Order: sequence, then C-alpha cells, then structure tokens
Amino acid sequence: MNKIFEWIHGITGLSSPIANRLFASLAVIILLWFLRFIVLRILWHKSENSQTRYRWRKGTAYVAVTLGFLIIGRAWFVGFQSVATFLGLIGAGLAIALQDPIRCMAGWLFILWRRPFILGDRIQVGELTGDVIDIRLFKFTVLEIGNWVDADQTTGRIIDIPNGAIFTDKIANYNVGFEFIWNEVAVLVTFESDWQKAKTILRNIAEEHAAHLTESVEERLKEASKRFMISTYDLAPTVYTSVKDCGVLLTLRYLISPRQRRRSDEAIWEDILKAFADCPDIDFAYPTVRYYDNPSEGKPGAKPQE
Repeated sequence: MNKIFEWIHGITGLSSPIANRLFASLAVIILLWFLRFIVLRILWHKSENSQTRYRWRKGTAYVAVTLGFLIIGRAWFVGFQSVATFLGLIGAGLAIALQDPIRCMAGWLFILWRRPFILGDRIQVGELTGDVIDIRLFKFTVLEIGNWVDADQTTGRIIDIPNGAIFTDKIANYNVGFEFIWNEVAVLVTFESDWQKAKTILRNIAEEHAAHLTESVEERLKEASKRFMISTYDLAPTVYTSVKDCGVLLTLRYLISPRQRRRSDEAIWEDILKAFADCPDIDFAYPTVRYYDNPSEGKPGAKPQE
C-alpha cells in the first residue's frame, strides 16, 4: 500500500496525507456504487414493476450519495469531529452562494414529506399541466398535456420544472383527494327547436354515460372530506338551460376521470348526433345572418300596431 502511495506521489507530486484521502475517497465511491449495483440487480430479478424499480433506483441513489458525502467529508475535514458542525458550516455557505439550488432541495424535501404529488399524478403548475414521470433532487419532470392539443391529451413534450416552483406557483393535483373532475358538453339548438325534448335527450345520454360513477364518486368524496373541508353536493349528471344570441344553450354537466375526458366527450357527441338526426323538430344552431319580418313572423301580440 505504501508503494502505491509513493507511486501516486511520484506521478502527481501530492503529499502522502492527500494521496491517502484521495485513495480512501475513491474506495468509498467504488464500494457504495458496487453495493447499490448489487441491491438493484437483486431487485430487478425479483420485481418487474416499473414503479417499484424506479423508487428503489432513486432511493438507493439518495442513500449512497448521503453516505458518501458524510464519509468522504469526515475524511477530508479531520478537524470537524462533529458531523453537525461540519454540516452546519457547509450549509451556511451554500445557503448564501446557492440560493436557487437550496430552494430546489427544500422543494424536493417538501415533495417527499408532504407529498403534494407523486409519480404518475396529473398536476398543473402555474399554466403548465402534465403527468409526473420523474422526481429528482433539483427538479421534477412532467409529460405535458393540453397546450395546443385539445381535451387533456399529451403533446409528447417532456418538461423539467425546478422543485422550488412548488413554493411560488399554484399547484393543482387531479389525483389527490377527489379524483374526478366536472366536464361539460355545450349543445346549442335553434329557438324554433323543441328545446325541452332536446334537454330530455341530453339528460338520458348523460345518465347512460356517467350515472354509474355517482355511487363510487360519493364514496371517494366521503373519504376526501376526512382530509379536506369538502361539502357534499349533488353529484348526478344534469343539463342546464340558458339563452345565447343564436339559440338555446343546453349544457350537459357530468363527472369523469381526467384521463377519460376525451373518450367520454367523443362518445357523448356521437350519441347526440345520432339522437338529433332522428328528431325533425330539433336543429343545431350556429351564428347566421337572417332577415326577420315582424309583421308576418312575429307573435300576434308582439306585432307593430298600424
């Protein structure tokens, strides 16, 4: 061993104490890497679950880095016999020089502790929405949805977000607590259409597609109310009526899982098109320019007096 140190000293010109510390640091790194490699190899043979593998890969990396930092730090800073003193001095310097990375590390600890989201959750951070696909020390990664793509489908872009963003931006989680969202389908029919009949048709379609979710949603809502201040309300699908410039607006409102929104929207619209095609007294409305002759078309009591 002494010959190795003398050889290193002859090549690099480093003193024996420094060469010893370099050799010890390298040995610690190799040992920790080897132990992590063995643990992961064993896990890979025992489990094929991607989430389990991901958590173990991340967890073992964090443990190895932490142990390596403490062991190597003690070897190089011999005067610091107290680990707390060593970490305190290092932390004070980093807090001044590296404010943004420290904020990101604090955000990472907050994510692990409070779990505002976990791997696989669909979240919105500020104006960005996506599915969480990775969580690291300084940033987390999402697979973007929405943007130029309609109905909450993925754009294919992978976006990194600094962990510090959880302290400055609003965060919405589609999967925590109440795991369903309200979706609306707006249908505009002409004033001349039988809007009451159309409303009945839409209500039947809504119940066909969403009524079966009501019971399970009520159970989820009860569970969520144990953690959050959520009041119970009517969860059954419904249709609201309002008037617009060019017709009667019927808005179908129902609960759906966020990831099923586009398929549900498509299925409901196909049923609406088929149902309205069989009804000669119901027409879709759209912006048009029309000449209205009140004397011949108006109601008797609303015609101008001669």
